[in-house]
Amino acid sequence: MNPALINWPAVLVAALSSFVIGGIWYNPKVFGTAWMVDSKLTQEEVRSGNSAKIFGFTALFSLISSANLAAFLATPATTTSWGATAGFLAGIWTFGAIATHSLFEQKSWRHIFINGLYSMVALVVMGAILGAWR
Repeated sequence: MNPALINWPAVLVAALSSFVIGGIWYNPKVFGTAWMVDSKLTQEEVRSGNSAKIFGFTALFSLISSANLAAFLATPATTTSWGATAGFLAGIWTFGAIATHSLFEQKSWRHIFINGLYSMVALVVMGAILGAWR
């Protein structure tokens, strides 16, 4: 890893990409309705959440994830393909962590796959952005 090879604008764009993907993924017409049912949340409960706290910390954690992935990809040999592959491999870790917590919380497999696959897709896209924007 060479910290000088971290492209910080790419880190920001990659972090923002998870918001775009999440907006699509958790849309009621995609997986949002199923996620709410399995989370035992109503539309009203979701809307009543502290949006500043939720989106603020989500932005922070997305930025941390993107910067961490960028650190692993900070080599001259990194390409779009390798970035996406590294994102997929990181996604396996996050899927495993999400699955472990969700099993203890007695969540359904559908809930595990909705959240775990979102994480995998978001990390693949992050990695591709970081790999492409060298």
